[in-house]
Amino acid sequence: MRTQDREAIRRGAPRRSGSGPGRRWLAATIGLLSATLAACDSGGPANVKYRTEVVSRGSIVASVSATGTVNPTTLVQVGTYVSGPIESVFADFNSAVTQGQLVAKIDPRPFALRVRQARAELTNAQATLEKARAEMHLKEIRLRRSRKLFAAKTLSKDELDEANTAFEQAQAEVALDEAKVEQARARLAEAEVNLAYTDIVSPLDGVVISRDVDVGQTVAASFQTPTLFLIAGDLRKMQVNAAVSEADIGLVAEGQEATFTVDAYPERVFTGTVSQVRNAPQNVQNVITYDVIVRVANDDLKLKPGMTASVSIVTARREDALKIPIAALYFTPPELDGSQEMSGTSTGRRVWLLNETGGVRAVEVSLGISDGVFAEVLGDELDVGDEVIVGLASVPEAGQADRHPPGFGPRYRRDADKQRGR
Repeated sequence: MRTQDREAIRRGAPRRSGSGPGRRWLAATIGLLSATLAACDSGGPANVKYRTEVVSRGSIVASVSATGTVNPTTLVQVGTYVSGPIESVFADFNSAVTQGQLVAKIDPRPFALRVRQARAELTNAQATLEKARAEMHLKEIRLRRSRKLFAAKTLSKDELDEANTAFEQAQAEVALDEAKVEQARARLAEAEVNLAYTDIVSPLDGVVISRDVDVGQTVAASFQTPTLFLIAGDLRKMQVNAAVSEADIGLVAEGQEATFTVDAYPERVFTGTVSQVRNAPQNVQNVITYDVIVRVANDDLKLKPGMTASVSIVTARREDALKIPIAALYFTPPELDGSQEMSGTSTGRRVWLLNETGGVRAVEVSLGISDGVFAEVLGDELDVGDEVIVGLASVPEAGQADRHPPGFGPRYRRDADKQRGR
């Protein structure tokens, strides 16, 4: 401490403000803090700019997305009506079959025996009928004779009544035997049908998709018809069973165009047409969907049954629509003041445009269809070439990103670390 200062302290006088190292460090620190605050304030609204997109005209396609499964238009499960061991199999996977073609055969011997038994019963019933008819004929003759004798008064009334009753009983016996003959014929026809069911035939022209039976396997058709073959119709005509959510089903109608892709050919887009919108709801974990059938040509047989399809159904299309980006509909300026202008009288959504002074102004627009990226604008509130704001873009001043506040740069931090002994 200097002599003058010690003397001043001894006399009680205030110490002079000097220009020592501590004082200089404090002054530099305060200056640096002020510069830092000034630099932070310089990055305010003056440096914020808007990102804009140009209003244009073009095609907009609105669509509904769904997932589905590729299936043949006709798919039949071929089973068996009778039980028994499989004697022969005449078709395999991917076999082309025609309607009525024999694809498998069940052992027919038990059923052939039942046919023979039913035929014998029919013969017996027919013989019994002939005997009853002969009896009726005899009693008819006796009745006529009794009537002549009764007319000649040589036969009593009781004897005539007995002859008449015997004839009527013979008629009833004939009718009963005729019914038994019909029953025997029905049993024979049933046995013949069951025998014919031992021949498993294809119900349509198509291709065997799956075979679930082998020679020697016993099939039982007691309570549920077992599936032996799965036969598809013409594989050149396929369909996609798409599950459309209940939120979108109101936009889907028959005749609409649909496109879809499958994992086997990710680069190829298949096209089809909505042929049916089914009313039966499908509830999977409280999510309601509806089946929409999309018919598609499969001339090159690339599509196979069971493929998973990502479907897009075109619900509306505009070829020369005035369109704006969807992002413009969700933008709102962060700060609004009384200088912003409002134009437009139609009800709808609001978009923002830059005005001549660099501010923003709002325009209400009426919207049409949307494809998820662009939205159609109805009316004349906007025109081609207008720039709508879609977001904010903060643009730093030239060189600002490379500058640090004085004393707070990397070099200052290294020096401070050295002073702390780090």
